[in-house]
Amino acid sequence: MNWCRFEAGGRTSWGLVEGEVVSEVEGDPFAGHRPTATRHRLDAVRLLVPVVPPTFYCVGINYTDHIVKSAARRGVEPVFPKKPDIGYRANSALVAHGEAIVKPADSGEMFQYEGELVAVIGKRGRYIPKAKALDHVLGWTIGNDVSERTWQRGDRTMWRSKNADTFKPMGPWITTGLDYRAMETIIRLNGQEVDRFATANMIFDVETYISEISRYMTLQPGDVIWMGTDGLPQNMRPGDTVDIEITGIGVLSNPVVAESARPPMD
Repeated sequence: MNWCRFEAGGRTSWGLVEGEVVSEVEGDPFAGHRPTATRHRLDAVRLLVPVVPPTFYCVGINYTDHIVKSAARRGVEPVFPKKPDIGYRANSALVAHGEAIVKPADSGEMFQYEGELVAVIGKRGRYIPKAKALDHVLGWTIGNDVSERTWQRGDRTMWRSKNADTFKPMGPWITTGLDYRAMETIIRLNGQEVDRFATANMIFDVETYISEISRYMTLQPGDVIWMGTDGLPQNMRPGDTVDIEITGIGVLSNPVVAESARPPMD
């Protein structure tokens, strides 16, 4: 089942994507819904970010190959996490499938994608044991954790490097009923495959992160957890298009554009 948020006729609604048709529903996948008779062609609606999360959690350094290759590029020894590395991202950075990633005018050459599995929480929980963690997942979507690496090295909280406007594409929808351990992530830049990895090849799995977060914070319906990336991301430039496919979910595709002229600032 593919849940989407979409805009049609000036209204925002929830719907179920079935092939090339979106079936509109009343309600939502978290609090309950009922079907309606309204149908839309998928290509006639504007897909929105599939959920606006109450809390936007993210995972850092969670794939071995990514850590090793990133360290080698910087000329340093790789450092592996000894425990789950949990952070946050800004909702203001979210954009939907098909919307543009804007490269800031003062950003550097190392402006990169990160293809990530996103767990969407469907049920409230605190002190969740690992064995019950996936019971709290509604479904899965795809994230692109756009990163400006020079800023990332210089900003202690990564406030610009990870959270600037448009730096967090997410979509195209939320897919339920999948086993993330069977997924594969494929990343294409301008149609050319640049990376492919087993999505579940994580240092700490989804269950571990859900359990760890819920030791201290109550997970709420609609919360998202971005699970990190593998491989060695390449630079993106204005005019590029980045496609992130995760098998069973679909493809998140976004063009890259240059920032227009900034207003003068004091």
